[in-house]
Amino acid sequence: MKLFQQLLAAPAALGLLVPMTAASASDFNFNDVSSYSSTEEVQGIKNFSKILQSDWSYKAISDLAMARGCSALIPSGAITRLEAASIIDACLGDVAQLTEIESKLVEEFNPELSTLKGRVAKLEKRMEGFEAGGFSSTTSASFGGNFLVGVLDGEGRETVQTDYDYSIGLTTSFTGDDSLDVAIIAGNNSGDLGEADLDGTSDILTVDGISYTFPVGESLTVMAGNYIDGSSLYNTACVYGGFTNTLDDCGNASSAFETVDSNSVGVSASYDLGRGYTFSAGWVADGSEGIGTKAGQDIIGGQLSYNADQYGISLSYSVNEASSNTSTATEEYLLDTTYVGLNGYWIPAETGIVPSISYGYETGDIEGPGENGTTQWFLGLQWDEAGEGVLGAAIGSNGAIAEGSDELTMYEVFYSYPLNDGMTVTPAIFNKETSRDVYTQGAMIKTSFEF
Repeated sequence: MKLFQQLLAAPAALGLLVPMTAASASDFNFNDVSSYSSTEEVQGIKNFSKILQSDWSYKAISDLAMARGCSALIPSGAITRLEAASIIDACLGDVAQLTEIESKLVEEFNPELSTLKGRVAKLEKRMEGFEAGGFSSTTSASFGGNFLVGVLDGEGRETVQTDYDYSIGLTTSFTGDDSLDVAIIAGNNSGDLGEADLDGTSDILTVDGISYTFPVGESLTVMAGNYIDGSSLYNTACVYGGFTNTLDDCGNASSAFETVDSNSVGVSASYDLGRGYTFSAGWVADGSEGIGTKAGQDIIGGQLSYNADQYGISLSYSVNEASSNTSTATEEYLLDTTYVGLNGYWIPAETGIVPSISYGYETGDIEGPGENGTTQWFLGLQWDEAGEGVLGAAIGSNGAIAEGSDELTMYEVFYSYPLNDGMTVTPAIFNKETSRDVYTQGAMIKTSFEF
């Protein structure tokens, strides 16, 4: 409040001083002065009369500023009465006991102090009106960035590459229990370093998703929005925090589904059944081509999970329409694939040399005759207190493997070390089998920032 008073007083004083000093005595019409009908107007002129360095009040104000720890406000030349009042208010605003000379200053400049307080009160009232229709005080923002350097060896070439991404998360609550969330991203992750699971938008700042989450009663939570994962509110039984895009899905990439390929809209919901049991469901669809019809891609699914203190298990199910047209003769997405995923984890009673264990297995059955199913599996170990950081290692299939095809495997090892509260460095290595006995190895260092 005192800062506002100073800001208000100084420009106002300068604005009136300049024209008065620029004019000569002969330019004034003294008959007009006598026509002032309001004592407030006369007081307004008095407010801007100068206090010279020879005046008692000037020296008293300088001594006050020095004694009350606001020496930065000590004037360097003549000041107006309003400027003097602003200095007095700034230095004595939080003082409970005044000295005799301080009381004399307050009495002397009481009209100007009252004028300042009235102006600030009006400004604060205007600001309150602005804030009521402006940026919500319940809105928060979070920011994050990743820088990646990687060495890759595979398929006849060796390369050193770099990638980055950046994200902004905006969250607003209207009731205290709900949440409107907007995710904005940018990055250049693609190609050989795509396993690092950074965002790739060709360096274009992009809205990655907007959602509204709200409770319905005491047990049900619902999320709806654009480009949200259908499994956003799932409680998959996995405690492994993987580094690579393939293995961080815990082996259930399709049964715990994400979004469709085009203009994805969706709903995700979770119901607390009590005693550690949770039922979740999700649905996503193509908002451009057709929601809930064969003209556009739809995915629907559900999950039942149980979580205890040291272990958990979840069963996920989904029906996924094909992401491409059945043939060039039709725009319909006719083929469905049914996925079933089973996940479980175990956590030791005390963190230490024994890691947590997470496992996942998923099957897929593509609509149509013949053997055209898929399988996928994953096993991950994680030490949450490996020195100051987190150590993780995982092995699994390189995505969903079609029946009758060679099983391709992949493994990774990472160590995530926090340098401070907002900065983490994660070195990692991976080995991915891209075809039978053909591998791509990678060694990467990712530096992450959160603020």
